[in-house]
Amino acid sequence: MRRPSLLLALLLTLPAFAQAPAQAPAEDDRRSDEHSYAQPDKVRIGDLALDLAVDFADRQLAGHATLTLAWADPEATELVLDTRDLAIERVEARNGSRKWREVEFALAAEDERFGSKLTVSLPRQYEQVRIHYATSPEASGLQWLAPSMTSGGKTPFMFSQSQAIHARSWVPLQDTPSVRFTYTARIRTPADVMALMSADNDPQAARDGDYSFTMPQAIPSYLMAIAAGDLVFKPISDRVGVWAEPQVVDRAVKEFEDTERMIEVTESLYGPYRWERYDLLILPPSFPFGGMENPRLSFITPTVIVGDKSLVSLIAHELAHSWSGNLVTNATWKDMWLNEGFTSYVENRIVEELFGKARADMEFTISRNGLREELKDIPEERQVLMLPARAGSDPEDALGAVAYDKGAWFLQFLEQRFGRETFDAFLRSWFDQHAFQSATSEQFLAFLEAELMARQPDAVTREEVMTWLTAPGIPDFAPAIESPRFAAVDAARADWLKNRKTARDLPTAEWTTQEWVYFLEGMPESLEPARMVELDQAFRFTGTSNGELAQRWYPLSERSEYFEARPAMSLFLRKIGRRKLIMPTYEALVASEEGLAFATQVYAMSKAGYHPITQGSVEAMLAKARKATEESTK
Repeated sequence: MRRPSLLLALLLTLPAFAQAPAQAPAEDDRRSDEHSYAQPDKVRIGDLALDLAVDFADRQLAGHATLTLAWADPEATELVLDTRDLAIERVEARNGSRKWREVEFALAAEDERFGSKLTVSLPRQYEQVRIHYATSPEASGLQWLAPSMTSGGKTPFMFSQSQAIHARSWVPLQDTPSVRFTYTARIRTPADVMALMSADNDPQAARDGDYSFTMPQAIPSYLMAIAAGDLVFKPISDRVGVWAEPQVVDRAVKEFEDTERMIEVTESLYGPYRWERYDLLILPPSFPFGGMENPRLSFITPTVIVGDKSLVSLIAHELAHSWSGNLVTNATWKDMWLNEGFTSYVENRIVEELFGKARADMEFTISRNGLREELKDIPEERQVLMLPARAGSDPEDALGAVAYDKGAWFLQFLEQRFGRETFDAFLRSWFDQHAFQSATSEQFLAFLEAELMARQPDAVTREEVMTWLTAPGIPDFAPAIESPRFAAVDAARADWLKNRKTARDLPTAEWTTQEWVYFLEGMPESLEPARMVELDQAFRFTGTSNGELAQRWYPLSERSEYFEARPAMSLFLRKIGRRKLIMPTYEALVASEEGLAFATQVYAMSKAGYHPITQGSVEAMLAKARKATEESTK
């Protein structure tokens, strides 16, 4: 998944409740998942068969899930699953093809973060358990959009977001990345609606309201995905294409036409693409993330379709997950860097191969600058790659710049010490030898020591490696990146700030999005309103269709009291639901009492179009600001 905004990890820290998975694992047992009720040491799901109907009127999925079980403990007769806000009608069990037998189940009291533990009591170790259930209209992992919130305006839309632990809100299962399973599904929708899943979507499938899917490769629960709406398909290559609403599909195909080349580049570096097809689903702008790496069908925000391919590194990122994350998965969210750090590193290698080293260096520099800023606000114990186990913690705490950018930085450090050719072969071997498995940091460390450090003992010390993995901050010996193009941006910004040149006289004609982002990020905390007017007249930042610029311009506008930007800012916040893009503006607004009132008004108009995940983030920020305002007036 493309990294959410840097403040999200801080905003989503809710209090722990008594019904949470109670005990943190022992320090030497990083496979134990404190974010799941499941007991995979006793029994594991091997296969899942779904039969669900999509009800747009009631905002509900209803039907049954059949779990095929692999028992590990010969004495176990309970199946413990993760659920959130599911209405369980009944549970049945059987062996082989015998008749289903109804069995007892208990749904524990709900924990606000982790949902409800579902315990199925079995008289013997059955091969299959079937759960009849329905989802809640407020399911945290599903968003239901009225036709007015879509591009076409005529057909409703529904899509899922299962990472990190939202799969449990639409399927009862073992919601932990340590458990992988295959799945099949039958999905029924209104006849005019196309359904897709993270499975074998057929580009030639007839739109008839009755769809079947198979995912033959074993995946963890967070990679299960579903979507339904007015969707059409257009190919990019024999194995790559775009699903989108008809109004969007042509622009998306043009923007992402290099996707096949990205696959070929990655295959040349790290081995074959093992998922048959790689398609992109372009979601409505309410999608809370940049992208989600659902196997065979990456979910993509439309905010990266800007017409010049300047933001297609997001596609490189989601594609890279086909090796790092989907193929080799972190066993628990404590080791999120094994997914996102590896993926961010591979993403940058793809960008370098396709668009040149200058662009790759600029993107790495922007990411690392963001990491340094984020570290200022993160407690030291959460600045490490190998996060400690914390009972009751939110797994989304790990979805920040540490996992993504510090992780990628560490891998670049290893690349430079061992040499690129050697390190590429090492990574390919890591993916090959751990394919379709869930791994821990200890496994990676052991593999690194055996495959590289033992063969080149003078390249890297264990102390250096452990500093990266377990010490806060960035090591003093981290490799630096210099970008001549950013040096030119620094010079231009300084010329303007010191009144040596007007904004219109700056040499910006050939700047890319990356240079404009760096230009804005280097501005002072605030500027005089007259200077904001000068910038806006020269470069038309207000109303920009480029979300990467908007997420930096509008907060600067608010801090600089450049209120002329507010109408366009309001429209931006109402139109876009991607958290990374909108949260910095909300943060700037709530810093003042008047801005908080404006933010509250805008959110009231925007809420219906935001995903539940985004709603929770904005509401937490608004509530925190209101509390601070109230306390300051006492």
